[in-house]
Amino acid sequence: MNAMNTHYPDPVRVETVNRHTLAVIVDNEPGVLARISGMFSGRGYNIESLTVSETEEARHLSRITIVTTGTNAVIEQIKAQLDRLVPVHRVVDLTLQGNALEREICLVKVVGQGEHRSEALRLSAAFGAKTLDATLNSFVFELTGATEEIDRFIRLMSVIGLVEICRTGIAAMGRGAEPL
Repeated sequence: MNAMNTHYPDPVRVETVNRHTLAVIVDNEPGVLARISGMFSGRGYNIESLTVSETEEARHLSRITIVTTGTNAVIEQIKAQLDRLVPVHRVVDLTLQGNALEREICLVKVVGQGEHRSEALRLSAAFGAKTLDATLNSFVFELTGATEEIDRFIRLMSVIGLVEICRTGIAAMGRGAEPL
């Protein structure tokens, strides 16, 4: 009797996709942001959040905070490719440093009257949102906080009469005395 050669495939290895916040220090010059976003686009990486601002005027340096997702190998590849770009001075993975402070600002426009208006004010107070503008039928609230908190605020306001949202993207900084 012939023994059947049965081949069982290796179990599929599923790699975890993680969210990482990267701080990238770059020369503040035209085209740098286009080169960085082009690197992401050209390799099929997604940018979930992006903020940019000059942080050292005398040295003409800017800080780009990028939130992206990928497997550990993909994140390492992103960091290595960013580090090779000429205008990049350094890349720091704030997620690996642990306990980074992350905040974003959100402006939320809500339209409503009567009970909806009262509920919008009550919820904004509960979240610590600041009222920037108020008319007889609308409000514009400003909320600063963690992404999850802002997401919750937006979900609640969408039931009341949310009509417009503007978010800054994440600004992040490591804890402690050490600079980036």
